[in-house]
Amino acid sequence: MTNLSHIKKHKKPYYFSRNELSIILATYSARVASGEWRDYALDNSHDVALFSIYRHAHETPVLVIEKRRLRGSSNSMFLLYDRHKTLYKSTSIDSVILYLNNLPKLIYNR
Repeated sequence: MTNLSHIKKHKKPYYFSRNELSIILATYSARVASGEWRDYALDNSHDVALFSIYRHAHETPVLVIEKRRLRGSSNSMFLLYDRHKTLYKSTSIDSVILYLNNLPKLIYNR
């Protein structure tokens, strides 16, 4: 019998819950309807889930909502950041979305 304890176990991918994703998509769809955002991407790894928001599909994301697994806890940390810095951190997706909804919106000349 061989000793398999040295083999690293694969960790499960980390995802947004259905409820968290529906909260994010409600805000996202309102901004798409207003013409401010056009595309999004979902990414994940073993301890992070990302929802990236794009103004145009060929750009870098203008905003990213990150769900980070807290080590040694069943809780998560949600972060909102732009291209340059972290804008907001919370253990609640609702407070991150509230902060996001209070950010200034772009005004387009049509």
